[in-house]
Amino acid sequence: TFKFIRDLSTPNKVVITQMAPAIRVAIGEAFGFEPGTNVEKKIAAGLRKIGVDYVFDTTWAADLTIMEEAAELQERLEKYFAGDKNVRLPMLTSCCPAWVKFIEQNYADMLEVPSSAKSPMQMFATVAKDLWAKSKNLKREDVTCVAIMPCIAKKYEASRPEFSRGLNYDVDYVITTRELIKI
Repeated sequence: TFKFIRDLSTPNKVVITQMAPAIRVAIGEAFGFEPGTNVEKKIAAGLRKIGVDYVFDTTWAADLTIMEEAAELQERLEKYFAGDKNVRLPMLTSCCPAWVKFIEQNYADMLEVPSSAKSPMQMFATVAKDLWAKSKNLKREDVTCVAIMPCIAKKYEASRPEFSRGLNYDVDYVITTRELIKI
């Protein structure tokens, strides 16, 4: 939360956010809206009022993840049916960092079971910092990408070194739904 407020008050810093679909309803309920009410537009307006330069939705990046996972599953199945007995099946999604970490810590022999695709949060951030920033004549380092997510495991995921270029992480940091509600 402190980093977010600091970056919002830093002149010439471009701060973008991506919000997970789940937060649209949870934040609404926290502010007394009928359960299930989608307050995405209100959240986006509020974020812009506090100084966020661009507000994005993570949902479209989920489509990218699904396409990558589908292509990977097809490739695995084709290899398996062609007789490759080294193919790991079933294939599980890699969207949940808690699930991935659980496998890493407890089932090292199953590290190839999760898909190799990035989560929607990570896919969005990579596209935002590498392609979107370039289209705005910004360098990757000029963009602070903040993910607003319902799960604290996303904070850990954002800090993984494989999701960075040196000290420039794809997602600079994550704030949770509860942290945004407090802000």
